[in-house]
Amino acid sequence: MTKKVIAFGASNSTQSINKRFAEYTASQLRNLETTVLDLNNFELPVYSIDLEKQPGVPSGAIQFSQFIQEPDGIIISLAEYSGLYTSAFKNLWDWMSRIGNPRIWHDKAMFLQGTSPSKRPSSYVMKVSEYLFPLFGANIIASFHLPSFDFFFKDRQFVEPAQKERFHEELQKFQDYLTRLRP
Repeated sequence: MTKKVIAFGASNSTQSINKRFAEYTASQLRNLETTVLDLNNFELPVYSIDLEKQPGVPSGAIQFSQFIQEPDGIIISLAEYSGLYTSAFKNLWDWMSRIGNPRIWHDKAMFLQGTSPSKRPSSYVMKVSEYLFPLFGANIIASFHLPSFDFFFKDRQFVEPAQKERFHEELQKFQDYLTRLRP
């Protein structure tokens, strides 16, 4: 039985480099069925306790949560806005946490990655996420941050050998883990 992976960029920007990076990563997996999601297809009102009480959790959050439950693995490419998550992703997270299971990532294998135009070699959102995601049911198998996206990544490929090598090491960890999973 073919293992399944979903991938998405944690941004609602139509020009999101993180969505492009998630798409690229999904395309590099072998013998796995991949689906790329777009956060724009899960539009949600800004979370509030009042909205949760009436009319309740929006269908977009429920649908997204169902997508998370189906695959064997998840690729998330995190965008960093002011050092943390995009408002669209944080809002989705808030709504998903209200569906009933606080382990919103359902113990799925995860490749946590991110990129930005910044030259900083690491990102705050990755550091926060590597700590926070497991508390919400993520099984982080691999992680990778690519600085200076437009400098190191052109025409859907890495142009800098050291970054390419680090990326492929992490990708291989994720691929190997999923390949070893029992059906």
